[in-house]
Amino acid sequence: MTAPWLTLIGIGEDGRGGLSPAALRLINHATFIMGGERHLELIGKSDSETRAWPKPFEQGIEIILARRGQSTVILASGDPFFYGVGATFARHIPPEEILTLPAPSAFSLMASRLGWAIQDCALLSLHGRPFERIAPHCQPHAKILSLTWDETTIHRVADYLVTHGMGESMIAIGQALGGPREQFIKKTAQAIHMTREKVDPLNTLGIEIKASRGARILPLTSGLEDDLFEHDGQITKREIRAITLSSLQPRQGQVLWDIGAGSGSVSIEWMLRHPANRAIAIEPRKDRAERILHNALSLGVPELHIVEGKAPEALSGLPSPDAIFIGGGGTDPDVIDAAWAALPDGCRLVANAVTIETQADLMRRHVVMGGTLSKIEVSRADPVGPFHGWRASMPVIQWVIVKGEEKRS
Repeated sequence: MTAPWLTLIGIGEDGRGGLSPAALRLINHATFIMGGERHLELIGKSDSETRAWPKPFEQGIEIILARRGQSTVILASGDPFFYGVGATFARHIPPEEILTLPAPSAFSLMASRLGWAIQDCALLSLHGRPFERIAPHCQPHAKILSLTWDETTIHRVADYLVTHGMGESMIAIGQALGGPREQFIKKTAQAIHMTREKVDPLNTLGIEIKASRGARILPLTSGLEDDLFEHDGQITKREIRAITLSSLQPRQGQVLWDIGAGSGSVSIEWMLRHPANRAIAIEPRKDRAERILHNALSLGVPELHIVEGKAPEALSGLPSPDAIFIGGGGTDPDVIDAAWAALPDGCRLVANAVTIETQADLMRRHVVMGGTLSKIEVSRADPVGPFHGWRASMPVIQWVIVKGEEKRS
């Protein structure tokens, strides 16, 4: 069966008046129509069987799949494949069986009201997703278009910007865009923070960041300042971390295992390199695992997966890694052995060692297996009476190896 039987129709706040003749024809001839209650109200009375989307969401998918081959319409907001249900159904139904007629997305409508080029904006959804995801996007002069959860999201955004030194940022609120109820408000984050502006639950935000001196902006480079992380001293220091990220060579969509994660600094920076990157922080201590979660939320990567457990036992059943970093977990040779066994061909392992015993183990492995071995030493200027001198930190031995490229006996 390849002929389209399922039609995804994007609908705006202007209802039937904004639909194309083709979309109206498909709605009129459908045997079954499903959508949110608001969507069904927008099309008005229909001779077709209609049903509001059930809860939980998965029940609706089952209902649609049971009608395979019958003329079925799903109503969605704007573009069904832009933070919509389109991708969900494409995972269950071959694309050649789906016909999509999108309407302008909320992003398109908001950009048109502001005169912004969409390709120059960060596009973000805070609807049904962790709010903390906004943090990496708050860069000086950045323009952000964001879907919201409801009328409360605007206040969280304003409060966040004010708290982090970006209170002069402009926030535009597009309410019920594209319909008769449309309203548009444009104020600074500071003003919204002070007045607690009341808005329609159906709203989209346009944010133009203006950062004051000293604002908390996350740098785009690897090697964030250590004091951005909450830690108890168990942290890969900034300079070492920057080199470690370079050695790990993160690529879009890859998965990292961070064994002995400590403060989670390497995992967090791995995820900050690209929104599609994923990391699993394995940490045996409960207090440190809780600290990792706090750091992940604070630095805008709430999806960081934290496993509270001791390696190598805690590695069982985890998603396959593209890279593995061993920092705090390298004192046990069995951990390195287990990590290496779990690593797929073509993927890399990076291990840092501070203690002489672990350094000796890495040097032995380098002799036997190959890879690259580096000694990293960092010195910082510290006061010596009225003068300054170099105070060296403990040297770090770093072993980097790609599976499949090791020496063969």
